[in-house]
Amino acid sequence: MERSDSSGASSMNDPTRTGPDASRVEDEYYEDEDEEQVPMSPRKTNDDIEALGREAREEMRRHAQALQESLLNIFNRIEAVKEEHDKLDSHNKFLQKYIGDLMSTSKITASGSRSKK
Repeated sequence: MERSDSSGASSMNDPTRTGPDASRVEDEYYEDEDEEQVPMSPRKTNDDIEALGREAREEMRRHAQALQESLLNIFNRIEAVKEEHDKLDSHNKFLQKYIGDLMSTSKITASGSRSKK
């Protein structure tokens, strides 16, 4: 079985190993606590799996943080829009009252000028 990745070449250069298949055998098996050889993936070691797990957790943490920041930005925008809405609503009520008062004043003025004629 030939290896196509570059990690095989570096382990073949290890002076403590002997024979062309030494790196392949070590990658395919590991010894557990009971000194038994257990088949393993030739491409992933425990360290590789742990590193992938750490990378996945870090990526998930960064993604969660980005989502939290996005949510906070949305919340802040909603609050700003709500404040602007309340401000415009207050101005609108003021203008409606002002227009209503002008209309009442103009009716009073108009009826007063008719009675003087």
